[in-house]
Amino acid sequence: MSPRSGPGSATDETDSIVRLYAVTDGRTRARHRLSMHTVLGPGPRSPQDLSEESVQIVVLCRERTRPLVELAGTLDLHVAAVTVLVSDLIDAGALSLPVPDVPGQDRDVQTLFALSAALKRRFPNATAKAG
Repeated sequence: MSPRSGPGSATDETDSIVRLYAVTDGRTRARHRLSMHTVLGPGPRSPQDLSEESVQIVVLCRERTRPLVELAGTLDLHVAAVTVLVSDLIDAGALSLPVPDVPGQDRDVQTLFALSAALKRRFPNATAKAG
């Protein structure tokens, strides 16, 4: 084995970066602002022509609601890549941001994420203007 071909080598790192680039079609930013703790559930639609990773995300979220970070860990993908995929799936209606029934700070944040996602779906070309 050459010194550059073992685990943790530059080759492994390059392969990982190339895979992330391919999974997200080169995008690095999600349309929706999502945290690692954002809980996701199934959406009302079943879109066609999804990538393998996107199909796995939808299947996992149809089993039960899951936080974004759990999806990343289960799929062995970087959180940033899963955030981009999840954002696309929210726009497609395949995933939703359910509002929890439990009062508290997490509920407030999740409610804001859900509201933001719904508004972006309803008004895709809208922009916020300050002042």
